[in-house]
Amino acid sequence: MTQPSWGTLAYRYSIAQPQRKLLALDGGGIRGLITLQILLELESQLKTKLGRGDDFRLAEYFDYIAGTSTGAIIAAGLSLGFSVQKLIDFYLEKGEAMFDKAFLANWGHNLYSDQALLEELKATFGDGTDLFLNAGQFHSLLLVVTMNRTTDSPWPISNNPWAKYNDPNRPDCNLRIKLFQLVRASTAAPVYFPPEKLEWEAKNAKKTFEYVDGGMTPYNNPAFLLFRMATHPAYKLEWQTGEDNLLLVSVGTGASVTTGGYGNIIDTLKSLPDNLMYASLVDQDINCRTFGCCAYGAPIDRELGDLVLPEEAMANPDRAKRLFRYVRYNVDLSQDGLNALGLSTIKSDDVRQLDSVKFKDQLQLVGKTAAAAQVKIAHLGNFI
Repeated sequence: MTQPSWGTLAYRYSIAQPQRKLLALDGGGIRGLITLQILLELESQLKTKLGRGDDFRLAEYFDYIAGTSTGAIIAAGLSLGFSVQKLIDFYLEKGEAMFDKAFLANWGHNLYSDQALLEELKATFGDGTDLFLNAGQFHSLLLVVTMNRTTDSPWPISNNPWAKYNDPNRPDCNLRIKLFQLVRASTAAPVYFPPEKLEWEAKNAKKTFEYVDGGMTPYNNPAFLLFRMATHPAYKLEWQTGEDNLLLVSVGTGASVTTGGYGNIIDTLKSLPDNLMYASLVDQDINCRTFGCCAYGAPIDRELGDLVLPEEAMANPDRAKRLFRYVRYNVDLSQDGLNALGLSTIKSDDVRQLDSVKFKDQLQLVGKTAAAAQVKIAHLGNFI
């Protein structure tokens, strides 16, 4: 493999560091506004703790940022050095356009047209910007999760120069895919949007594939996948494991179990993506809490509890150490969960859907309230 080029990121990534910090962002449509409010609080607390001004960006703190579906949009923006507020403004201004209703003739294929979403992604991430070729564009490593529908396999794609399929000598080098196309592929939720077709190698039909939302893979919550890609020798980063060496913060878009049955074909089809995303994010969360030292997270179920290690246990020098320190922020969007946050005037059905664009204000309020209750700089331990 050709010696990789880190560009302007060379100092940060080519030199061994004692600690690395990872950020993983779930999928969930317009509910990404909840994620962003949690990130805004985290950004604010970090800025204060580090004594930084308004120029501080989360990409300066987190070394590797991963996202699936709507999380991919946020992760890409953060990795490019966007502020959280800039991304909030993007969702508020462009949310309804991104969920533009498909023409009636297209209803047999999907609920929404992809044209508005595609145009907004082009405008944000650059129509002519070649993905990852210029490392100077990025302020951190980026991982985007999508699903290759042609092969029915998850495709996690990063800008890690050491990765096997990022070798510029390969005719199918991942780095030649444009960022807006990759993000569009990760957000192509079945039923909601049509698939995205990407040509991996020019004039080679065997290397042209259709992609759908990464939430259709087991990695709608990409946290454990991100840990693997940062540490496993196959990906060649091989960052050091250990709860004092590796921090993993995972942020959800809100979740709750679907109520009622599948009453009709449209409701059934709209529910399926959310059902799959919920199931996969819970599984990934359990993996992270099992192998990581969980400093914060809501209860998973009545059998497992929250798997959070008490502070006195974490301070015990004789206990077996875990592979990383883990923090999980998310919101229970059931009516009981909203009531517990003091938001009983918000209806669960209004904020649970992937396309709840009419309820952006309510989604923001849910995110702000949850962030104020959950986010604490102390959860990050000695990574400050």
